[in-house]
Amino acid sequence: MLRNDTLDEWDRENFFHPSTHLAEFARGELPNRIITGGSGVFIEDRDGNRLLDGFAGLYCVNAGYGRTEISDAIAAQAKELAYYHSYVGHGTQASITLAKMILDRAPENMSKVYFGLSGSDANETNIKLIWYYNNILGRPEKKKIISRWRGYHGSGLMTGSLTGLDLFHKKFDLPLAQVIHTEAPYYYRRADVAMSEEEFSAHCASGLEKMIQDEGPGTIAAFIGEPVLGTGGIVPPPAGYWAAIQAVLEKYDILLIADEVVTGFGRLGSMFGSTHYGIKPDIITIAKGLTSAYAPLSGSIVSNKVWEVLEDGTDAFGPIGHGWTYSAHPICAAAGVANLKLIDDLALLENAATIGAYLKAELTKALANHSNVGDVRGEGMLCAIELTGDRYTRAPLDPEIKAGPKVVGGMLKRGVIGRAMPQGDIIGLAPPMCLMREEADLIVSATSEALNEVVLVK
Repeated sequence: MLRNDTLDEWDRENFFHPSTHLAEFARGELPNRIITGGSGVFIEDRDGNRLLDGFAGLYCVNAGYGRTEISDAIAAQAKELAYYHSYVGHGTQASITLAKMILDRAPENMSKVYFGLSGSDANETNIKLIWYYNNILGRPEKKKIISRWRGYHGSGLMTGSLTGLDLFHKKFDLPLAQVIHTEAPYYYRRADVAMSEEEFSAHCASGLEKMIQDEGPGTIAAFIGEPVLGTGGIVPPPAGYWAAIQAVLEKYDILLIADEVVTGFGRLGSMFGSTHYGIKPDIITIAKGLTSAYAPLSGSIVSNKVWEVLEDGTDAFGPIGHGWTYSAHPICAAAGVANLKLIDDLALLENAATIGAYLKAELTKALANHSNVGDVRGEGMLCAIELTGDRYTRAPLDPEIKAGPKVVGGMLKRGVIGRAMPQGDIIGLAPPMCLMREEADLIVSATSEALNEVVLVK
């Protein structure tokens, strides 16, 4: 097949790729892949390679590729009205309809939806609203945000600070002083292997309470957490975790932000991770699955409790001083409306629960005796394989081996895209929610064969 080498040159000469080793890419040591199409769970590149996307882009193409129901809605909206702002009470049919659809699906204590474009800007919005909330309540010292190590909440200044991964802090002068981090609910890596899940959850809650007491409860505004840790390793919470954490937050009047950028709209087999785990958040962050990434759109779902204070604030101080030019962009909102309809019509929540459970079970069975597989975990259409140098001591592999990237490279040779997670030798899987059983089998065989090919420790 003829390659468009001019495009390759333009790519390396002009395009600043995120989360990329810039020098290796510029020198041509890191290959590029130019994607040209997709259908269902498969994408195609310009060389004609057809690849099963086992990570749904960046866990975001939930409905799958090539959904004309969404692309047609985008085209129709662009022809009717490509843009108008949402400041000072302006709206469109698409944005108003989507807000209603979201709240119809959200936990019952939620009140309004503020729209942005990315999960990062949604979490920036959340922090501003929480600071505003406490100022209106006459609590100007209550401003610190507790996040968790290994959490991922974005790449901005504040959101990069909330993120608890070294890569997003190193040489960026982050985290900012208003953000502090507590222990991740990472049961596999618990210090005391004798702890049960419930005991480890109690340990995490106790550590959180000590941090609050040490910092001063009057200085802590909010706690932010993903229902399932995503980029930090795809780690479901241990038994009893969210109940234990919420009891501490309630005790000290600390707001809870549920970051559902990954888990929202069905990836766990439930519409929201909050309902899946019995979380009662004050604000919910949404993005990826809201449009299945057919257009950029995010949101902050605000609870009744927070909304009432925001209203009081504008009565006292005038219009709220926060907004984005592209908030509730009508083209993006139209994509969201079509996407949520499609999720219902195709029963994708049910499929994510059923096929996700099948994928995890088959991976567990296939990898049960592999000497370098320490843990296979997941929930719904999220799954991870954690590699280890010793299954009994849980000793990590030498980072110089680059085990995760090697295994993912082996999967790619077999036509399946996985993700080498950024902190630790963890293989992440988050396929589109339309994955079928036979496609799950392809993922299992590619993963198993790649692991058997890459002999890490005999």
